[in-house]
Amino acid sequence: MSNAIVTTGSSAARAPRPDSTLDSLDAAALAAVDDVPASAPEPREPPPPPKSGPTLTRVPSDRDLVERTLRGDARAFGEIVLRHQKRIFRLTLHMLRDRAEAEDVTQETFVRAYGALARFDGRSEPYTWIYRIAVNLSLNAIRARRSARRSKTRQEEEAKYLAMESDATFRSCSPPVDAARRQLYVALARAIDGLSDTLRTTLIVVCVDGRSHEEASVILGAPEGTIAWRVHEARRKLRELLAERGFDLDDALLRDRGVS
Repeated sequence: MSNAIVTTGSSAARAPRPDSTLDSLDAAALAAVDDVPASAPEPREPPPPPKSGPTLTRVPSDRDLVERTLRGDARAFGEIVLRHQKRIFRLTLHMLRDRAEAEDVTQETFVRAYGALARFDGRSEPYTWIYRIAVNLSLNAIRARRSARRSKTRQEEEAKYLAMESDATFRSCSPPVDAARRQLYVALARAIDGLSDTLRTTLIVVCVDGRSHEEASVILGAPEGTIAWRVHEARRKLRELLAERGFDLDDALLRDRGVS
């Protein structure tokens, strides 16, 4: 109806109607249009459509961040570091039992990952790939430590193990050790360190850090059946090593510590 009436002063002139409009209206409707007074108020604008709710921004996946990094967005890789550095540090701390070494290996892990990002083939998740770099660098640090033949007295070794109790990162995945459990804790730490690199690494990845057998298979490059056997063998050897030191393997304690 707004283009049926054109207001000029006090008179109203009818705007021409297209024939199709006339065909669709009956006589009564036309009469009603003709009788609209010139002083009729202008029709109101239709109300605006309701605003849609806030647009939810999708959190980029690790793969998204890798692609953005490869396109030159250095901040995207910084986001990957922020997401995963605490967990990588916790892994290296369990592997090395030395905070300074763990910090160095964690930093080197992300430096290596950034430098090799163009060679990431995408067959695994970026975190799994970074995790594997951290495991390999930790093992290299352990071997370098052995080849250097750095000897420690028994007191120095115990001090190293017990110092881990006060480390906030280490305690976040290990319950505090009271005085009654102190000797068992030291014996257990020694027993874990006494495992072969393969068994110890598998035990830490699966039982301490909580990776599934499937994830451990990708990280360590071994079939899932082999991972299961390594975990079983590591537990068996722990029992033997603790027995040699006069301790029984307290299943409840090991469940608390994540290695049962």
